[in-house]
This record gives sequence, C-alpha cells and structure tokens, in this order.
Amino acid sequence: MAAVVKYRGDVKDVHVITDGSSSDASPPDAERLRLAQADSGEQDWRAWGPYLSERAWGTVREDYSEHGTAWDYFPHDHARSRAYRWNEDGMAGVCDDRQTFAFALALWNGKDPILKERMFGLGGDGGNHGEDAKEYWWYEDSTPTHSWMRWRYHYPQAAFPYDELVAVNALRGRDDTEYELVDTGIFDDDRYWAVTVDYAKASPTDLCMVVTVANRGDEAATLHVLPTLWFRNTWAWGLPGGDRIPRLTGQGTRLVGEHRVLGQLLLEGDGGPVPLLCDNDTNAERLWGLPGRSKYPKDGINDHVVDGAATVNPAREGTKGALHYVLDVPAGGQRQIRLRLTRTASPPAAPPPPPADLSDGFEAVVWARRAEANRFFAGVIPPAATADEALVARQAIAGLMWGKQFYHFDVKRWLEGDPGSTPPPAGRRHGRNSAWWHMTSFDVISMPDPWEYPWYAAWDLAFHCVSIARVDPSFAKDQLLLLLREWYLHPNGQIPAYEWAFGDVNPPVHAWAALKVFEIDGGRDYEFLARVMHKLLLNFTWWVNRKDTGGNNVFEGGFLGLDNVGPFDRSAALPVAGVLEQSDGTGWMGMYALNLLDMAIVLAEHDRTWVDTATKFFEHFAYIAAAAYEQGLWDDEDAFFYDVLRLADGTKVPLKVRSVVGLLPLAATTRLTARTLHHLPELGARLRWFLTNRPEYAQVIGTRRLGPDGRQQRLLSMVGPEQVVRLLARMLDPDEFLSDFGLRTLSRAHLDKPFSVTLGGQEFSVGYEPAESTSGLFGGNSNWRGPIWMPTNFLLISALRDYAAFFGDDLQVEYPTRSGVKRTLDEIADDLSARLIALFTQDDWGRRPIYGAAQMFQTHPDWRDLIAFPEYFHGDNGAGLGAWHQTGWTALVADLILTLRR
Repeated sequence: MAAVVKYRGDVKDVHVITDGSSSDASPPDAERLRLAQADSGEQDWRAWGPYLSERAWGTVREDYSEHGTAWDYFPHDHARSRAYRWNEDGMAGVCDDRQTFAFALALWNGKDPILKERMFGLGGDGGNHGEDAKEYWWYEDSTPTHSWMRWRYHYPQAAFPYDELVAVNALRGRDDTEYELVDTGIFDDDRYWAVTVDYAKASPTDLCMVVTVANRGDEAATLHVLPTLWFRNTWAWGLPGGDRIPRLTGQGTRLVGEHRVLGQLLLEGDGGPVPLLCDNDTNAERLWGLPGRSKYPKDGINDHVVDGAATVNPAREGTKGALHYVLDVPAGGQRQIRLRLTRTASPPAAPPPPPADLSDGFEAVVWARRAEANRFFAGVIPPAATADEALVARQAIAGLMWGKQFYHFDVKRWLEGDPGSTPPPAGRRHGRNSAWWHMTSFDVISMPDPWEYPWYAAWDLAFHCVSIARVDPSFAKDQLLLLLREWYLHPNGQIPAYEWAFGDVNPPVHAWAALKVFEIDGGRDYEFLARVMHKLLLNFTWWVNRKDTGGNNVFEGGFLGLDNVGPFDRSAALPVAGVLEQSDGTGWMGMYALNLLDMAIVLAEHDRTWVDTATKFFEHFAYIAAAAYEQGLWDDEDAFFYDVLRLADGTKVPLKVRSVVGLLPLAATTRLTARTLHHLPELGARLRWFLTNRPEYAQVIGTRRLGPDGRQQRLLSMVGPEQVVRLLARMLDPDEFLSDFGLRTLSRAHLDKPFSVTLGGQEFSVGYEPAESTSGLFGGNSNWRGPIWMPTNFLLISALRDYAAFFGDDLQVEYPTRSGVKRTLDEIADDLSARLIALFTQDDWGRRPIYGAAQMFQTHPDWRDLIAFPEYFHGDNGAGLGAWHQTGWTALVADLILTLRR
C-alpha cells in the first residue's frame, strides 16, 4: 500500500493518507525495525546520539587539584579556553559513541561578553543548595535510536547576567531561595530567542538538522548562529600512539574532517555561512601567561566573533570549526538553517566529498522520521492516557534518551597524570577514588542529567533502566550489566556509587531493576538474568562482609543515597563510639535477598543448578527480616521502623525519626506460589523445615492464603500482615507522609515536634523541611527531610502492588488514614500514582504544580507545555526543586503513566 504523509510543523500533527488500496497488515513500525537492526548488529543505529555532555567543567574527571575542589580547579570561565582531558561538552550536542568528534550549537546575541557555547550555572559554594544550571532548555523528543530528536532553548536578547547571578546568589543563605535567571527580569516583554534544533537520521552516520531561530521580541534583532564541529583532543596528553592530530578544513560553506579511525566527516549548511577554524587546544597564554601548543587555540572562534580578533586560522584549517551565520530576524518572525553532518568515507580519507543534499531528499528524511517517531510513541503510550499525560510521558522519555552520555575515565591514569602534563599533587594518590584505580570507563552511560549530574550514579541508573526498558530494553539491559563488568565492579564486589566518591554506598537496587527490566522485556532473556545474577552474588557477599558489623543480620551502609535524612551524617564517623544499625539498610538487604531469590527461582526452572541458590536466599532473607525485630529496629508502640544507635557498652538508642527510612522495609516482600514450590521441591522442603524447627521465623515467612488460582501461596515479607496495616496507617496519613502529590520523605508531624538527640555533648535534630535543605549536612545538595522523591515513591507503590497480588481485595485499609474510606492496596497504588503524575499535568486551572509560583512557566503559551523533570518536589505544594531541567529517575513518571493507563 503506497502512502503519502502530509505534515504541519508541530510534531503532534501527522496525517497519513493512503492511495485507497487496502491491506489487513499495518505498515511496519520503522523505529522498531531500526532497534532490531541495532540489536542484531545489522546496522548500528545507536552509533551517533546526543552523547555530548552539557558540562565537563567542574567535574571530578577534569579536577587535578590536591584537595578535590573541582569547581574551583576548572571553572566555567576556563571552559571556553581550556581543552578537556576526558570528554567534551556543548549545547544540543551529538557525537559518536567514542566521542571521536563532537557537534554542538553556539549562539551570540551581539551583547554577551562570550559566545553561548555551553550552559552556565553555579555550585553549592555559590549560594545555591547544590549544583544548579541558571538557564532554560528542554528535551522535547527523542526516539531510542535517536533517529528523531528535538531540543529547545530560550536565549535572552539582552546581555546574559552572569555577574548578577553570581553576586546575588552569593549573598543568599540556605534559608533563602535561589536567584534564578527568570528572577532577573531578562525575559520580560518576551525579548528572547526560542531556538529549536531538530535531528533526523538518514542513516546511522548521516544526520539532517534543522535549526529554527524565533524572535519572540517586539523589535527586529540579530542572532549569530554557529553550528560547531570539533575533534576531541586525544593528542595533547603524551600517550603512546596518540599524537596524530586529525584535521578540519573549511571548504566553501562546509567543514570537512579527516580522522585516521573515523575517516572523512562532512558538515554542510545551506545559505552562505562563513567557516571559522581554530584548534581544540588550551589557550595557555590567557589562563596562565604561558606559551601554548597552537597559535589559534580553543577560544579563537569566540574571540573572533565577539571581539573581531585575528584568532581564527586564515588558512581555514584546525581541529575545531564553525559555520558562522548572522541572522536578521523581524519581530515575531523566525529563520531556519539546514545542516547535514555525514560520515562520507572510511579511512584513509577520500577526495573531497560531493555536495550534501539539503533540499528535497533532506526534507523527506526529516518529515519521515518525525512521522515514524509519532507512530512509535503511539505504540508505547496507551490510548487511555490523556493528551497532557502523553505529552509528559514523551518528554520524560526524551530526557532519558538525551541523558545518555559518553563517559571516559581511566582512574589509574587520572591518579598518576599524563606523560605530557604536570604530575598531579602526591596527595591525590591517597585521596578521592584512590582505591578505585582498577576502574576504566569508555562507554555511553545513562546519566542523572547532562548538566547538574553529568556522571553516572549506580542507584539512579537502576531506576532509569526501568523506564528506558519501555522503549529500548536492550539498552536498559546493557546498562545494568555494564556497572557489573570487571572494569567497574570493585574486586571486593562493591558497585561504584558515583564519580565524587565511587566508594560511597548506594542502595542495592540493581537486582530489583534487573527483574523489572526482565519482566518488561517479556521475561524471556534468561542469559541476561544469569549474567546479572553471577555478579550480584559477589556484591551481596560484599554487603554481608562489609556492612553487617555485628554479624547479626542488621545492616549499616551510611547515607544510602538519602543524604540528610538522619540527625547526623550517616556516612561520617559517629559522634559517639558505636554502630548505627539502619532500618533502610536492613530493609534494602531484605529486599535484595528476595530479589535474588526471585531471580534464582526463574533461573532454576530452566537450570536446576540454581535451586541451591534459591534456598540460600530464602534462608538469608528469613535471618534478615527476623533480625529487624530481634535487634529492635521495629518499635511496636509507634508501629514504625527506626535506626538504632548501638553504643560501645551495648546500650541501644533508637533514633525516633519517622522518615522514609522506616517505610523502606515494606519493599522487602515477594510471594512463593504453589507452582514454584511444586517445581522446586527442595525450596518447599526447606520452608517447611524452618516453620517446624525455627518457629521464630513464622512471622516473616509463614503467612499463607489461597491465590487467584485457588492454590496456596506464601508471603515472604519483612513486614508481616499485622505490621503492614499499622505501618500503612502512618504512611497514608495526611498529617504524616501522604501529600496531595505523593509520599513525603519525612513525617509532617516533625514540623511541630522536631526530633532531637544529644550525643557526645552535641545536639542533633531533624525537623520537617518540605523544600530545599537549610543545613549543609552531606553538602546540602538535596533534601530528604520532607520533600517528595520519585524513586522511593515508585518503590513503595511497587511494594503495594506486590502485597495486593497476595491479599487481593480481602485486605482493605483506610485511605487516607482517618477518612473512614477503605480501599484495596491496588486502588491505593493507583491513587498514589495519579498524585505523582499530577505533579506534571495541568490542574483545573491549567497550572502544573512543578512550576509553583513561576508565572511565566504556568501561563505563557511558549513555556507552559515545556516540561521540566526536577530532582524532587516540595512536600506540601509539589513545586519542583533541586536539579531542575532533567533528572533521570524523575522520568519514572512515564512508567507510572504507562502502568496506570495500560
């Protein structure tokens, strides 16, 4: 059946008109075909993507200081002039999966002191509550193969207020809100540029790009647009065999690149741009008053455009080049630029490439990929989702896709320094990450986001993979396996936490995520599950050996990703001699044991050698779950789990903070069905032995009832049936954890009654803080003392569904607490999901809670449908907080929408 596709400009407006012939078979989903080709190795559609970070400055990799002051050692002011060692950055950027080359957009409004080549922001020492970008950009769309992508940025027409943002934020304390770009008034009267970049792949290495520049102001204005192509600097570090320098040349209105591995690369634009060339080498003279490698260093294009300096190579050669456009745009008007980036030949470099097609063939590719993206997402997002929910889900997935970043970090080389560079301070050999010298990274990895957190974090990545599996299960599985590979996993079995401290401890959610991804993918990839299982056996053993100090099956673990949730830093030395036994650490390990039990059961049905492993984790779960009660983590009077400080003399001090720490044991639950016990009789025999000979474990393994099939099933749960009801009464109480937009991380009861304890002559307290942290505990980066966080909400909703699968409609609890209305656990899970989704969707007044009192984001037609995915949310009103423009695990809202509307 022939089809003609007609388009209007918006991604939502796609209409397929057939020629009248009929067919019972619908046309194939082109994006799914591309995924299949990529998975099989037939065509590598993932080879090029948005893998270019938006911030490489201020990162640990680029920090060669003695005391780990990354933001001071490599500040924003150095970024335009200083060649990066480990990766590159830019706006709306793409690169290959080895970052041989990088492409990004640069802009200049004619008033800024520098080109806008990268986003600006501040760190915690700048008066912020953590790393925070002071700009506004969005990821509007992306398919999983990046065959179609859209990026959007709002760029002020007045001079960007760099100094004002720094000065005002520096005067603000932790009790003040951050001073944001919109607060400066620079967007008043709509005097800004709305810049959109659309990407469409004609082949895995042929990228069509449309840059749309819209003047939202009421006067004509001029914008300089500089699509920029460069090679990552691998030649300046003195490494053996790494001294060959690639070459870019300006030829007419295009840039042609030659690289010994990549081959020939072409960037061509329509219109009459002027090629500008310099070198991706450090301007040592500007930074340190020293001679540099190149006469035309990295900031040469910047200085030439902004100041008219003779800092670009007149021979039009170098390793960094831009096509310089000067666009005069009338008030309310727009201009477009067409660009094509193509790998035109394999090495060795061929003769000059033929002109790129920037007309009819180009247009056909762009329109086709946009239509195919719409078709793909129509198959992902259920028809029952509202238009606004579909908008949120699609942009959430886009954020995850744009969050995939090339990540290069050889820790041993970083510690020792490069042959061509000054040796790092000796203290670094005993400082940050020195115990992780084995670790090497050279991969595309899912990051929390490409600016605030442009490095992977283990437990963040696990949550990312659950949502990513909805569109690209192969990539999700590869990501989970990656952090378990020998060059990531520590020889002692620890999973690296995150770049600032690989040795910190993140919650053990890898097994949980692997099971989720396995199920989403259809539950057939037993090889994936077995590979994960083999490595997690090492990691589980590390936990048992390192984080159970007393050998009593009650676990420590430190901050466990929850930053300032406790009265003191749980990762630092305790204020008194003793051990902090943690309810969340023990709950996580109970969940971990059950996850590995579930994995072993799945694998044992295909390979009997896994039966003993299943029995082992059944037993270990029983020990952990029972120990939580025996060691006093459960407070029966309060019906809550608390951390307990075990002093050197054996005295136990419960830290009665009602926080998410005490809710997480709910996640340690699973069912053993009659079918499982029939197929694995050894497991059934061991369960019966425990119930007969170890009756003290009956509370955590003994509950049984008839399942939907009319056969007996067993509940394995750290929280027994009686405790579940009592604990849920706390969790679902609006005066404690339940808010209009999900579950708070700290009970609101601590607003009037903060917890306080005196230890070692010091007083420590925890009070309800629904917004950003007012203390510097754990760096003050984020706040777990009241706000709503997506990952813990997601886990608790998943736990409710697990309990619902066991109890069915027979167990109903008051929801909300004291309302007099009883609901099933599935109904409660649905309502909690709806509350979290409501953070992003428009309410009856057309307002999105995430945007709080920011009127421009709430009401302006050019802003209100561009969705941000903040790190966390105000515990009372749902306003977005923390890392602002995209945090990967917040994209779990997409999974909630897909599940609720399935």
